[in-house]
Amino acid sequence: MDDANKPQRPQQQEEQKPMSEDKTTMMKVLSEDGGGEAEPSWESGDGDAADHNHRGWKAMPYVIGNETFEKLGTIGTLSNLLVYLTTIYHMPSVKAATLLNVFSGTSNLTTVFGAYISDTYLGRYTTITVGTVSSFIGMLILTLTAALHSLHPPTCSSSKGKQCQGPTDTQLAALLVSFFFLVVGAGGIRPCNLAFGADQFDPRTADGRRGIASFFNWYYFTFTIAIMISATVIIYLQSNVNWALGLAVPAALMGLSCAVFIMGTRLYIRVRPEGSPFTSFAQVLIAATRKRHLRQALDTEAELFDPPHRSKLVSKLAYTNQFTCLDKAAMRTPEDLLCADGKTPVHLWRLCTVQQVEEVKCLARIIPVWSAGIVYSVVLTQLGTYVVLQAAQTDRRISNSSSFQIPQGSFIIFQMLALTLWIPIYDRFVVPALRRFTGREGGITLLQRIGVGLVLSVVTMLVSAAVERRRRSIGSLMPWFWLVPQQLLAGLSEAFGAIGQIEFYYRQFPENMRSVAGAVTFLGIAVASYASGLMVTVVHRATRRRDGRPDWLAQDLDEGRVDLFYLVTAALAAVNVVYFMACARWYRFKKSGDDAHASDDVDLDESPKKAANNMTPV
Repeated sequence: MDDANKPQRPQQQEEQKPMSEDKTTMMKVLSEDGGGEAEPSWESGDGDAADHNHRGWKAMPYVIGNETFEKLGTIGTLSNLLVYLTTIYHMPSVKAATLLNVFSGTSNLTTVFGAYISDTYLGRYTTITVGTVSSFIGMLILTLTAALHSLHPPTCSSSKGKQCQGPTDTQLAALLVSFFFLVVGAGGIRPCNLAFGADQFDPRTADGRRGIASFFNWYYFTFTIAIMISATVIIYLQSNVNWALGLAVPAALMGLSCAVFIMGTRLYIRVRPEGSPFTSFAQVLIAATRKRHLRQALDTEAELFDPPHRSKLVSKLAYTNQFTCLDKAAMRTPEDLLCADGKTPVHLWRLCTVQQVEEVKCLARIIPVWSAGIVYSVVLTQLGTYVVLQAAQTDRRISNSSSFQIPQGSFIIFQMLALTLWIPIYDRFVVPALRRFTGREGGITLLQRIGVGLVLSVVTMLVSAAVERRRRSIGSLMPWFWLVPQQLLAGLSEAFGAIGQIEFYYRQFPENMRSVAGAVTFLGIAVASYASGLMVTVVHRATRRRDGRPDWLAQDLDEGRVDLFYLVTAALAAVNVVYFMACARWYRFKKSGDDAHASDDVDLDESPKKAANNMTPV
């Protein structure tokens, strides 16, 4: 290649700015929305200032408090909404279920748009604030639909032969307006709260990285606590006291969530967004397509356009030799002119930097792991659906002499209980023990943690199949506690698989897509929900017999074969484990030329720079 075709190699040393100017720049980077000034953070290179600025656990009472009350409010409102629509709004069950499916799917899909707005325009602090307030407004309106007689249909009249009047246009409009605010709130809160909490820790230090890992565990801990309280106390208020009070309590908790979050404003690190990462991704794909006919030299890296890295938010990514077809986007040709500074291409859609290309590669590497997570969610979703039907056909009395029966919808408590008890044990005892043995900060790598969760999902479905086979043999006489082991195993599986995925996405996405990393989890749940419904439909039709005998998923489980359905699901989970292992061996952790924390696989007895240079796949 002649000199005109060679990229201009940048100077390794840039002119140093005065310290005061550097601090001023950092204050602008870390302060947003007109908020107060932030002292230099880890991006400034000032260690003492960074330690002072990243308050870590000092900010957690406000962050975790906000998330706890927000989850109590949201889950308390949504967990029994199907019953509310069928009993108070007198909707047919099919119509109500369809409405809730659309509402749930839309809530999960809007997290992608919320992440985009957060990373591009508003920042995580403002996005969470808007989302929390929007959810509070939605819950208030929903509470009013139960409290005000004019906003819901009248009670069914026995004189009319139990004919119930449906909602009027005004009443339905009030319900849909509340759903709209709840959807906006979900789009703002769900993709940002994890990343915002992790922002409060200094990822340069070992304590900061351990703090981030612990935060992810405690985040999921509060989630399980919220589910347990919602499945017991709040559902009891809604079902046995009245709906107005049962919906007012979650609304009040959401209002408390708003107040707690705002109270901690002065303590928060607020990272300013740097623009749309999706635009950069599109530029790489288009530039690589335009240059698809270029031939790459053996030493491809030496030919690539790699100007000095100027972002104070996004760490410099090291070159990787995967997806080398994308490298053509950074190959400079005579037509690729630079601006006067010699660092910026004139045509951004023809020439990209190595940094841009590596960010796209990060996303491309994550997609296979994410797809395995979708199948994992499908497996646990099937168990969560059919355990309710199993419980309905068991003896749910606490004892033979007791008349009290455990509600069939409350068996999820055992799954959440296992997860709630295991998380602090894992965080405080198991991880330190594994850390001494392996020398890794997390004890095991995140991909290994996810893999354990996937293996446990196979065991869970096998146990579920065995329990269902026994239930069919003795019918409704089977005691309820036979269903507990499969629920406990499902909880342990989530403690490894679900939490591992959340932290994995956070660490492996580029820093300017941290909110997108939060949205990916919910996007996977949305896809898994649709896939679960498709799987049920396929099995239902494939096992239907022409002689009129019921299929595997018959309304009466004693006539169906849910145990065989569980075995099919276990086989799907086993195939998913093999697929995930192949993805894990192929995966390369995100590398950074200047940050040791960029990798999940950091050895504690190595220096940060050495650890950054010695990252290997799982």
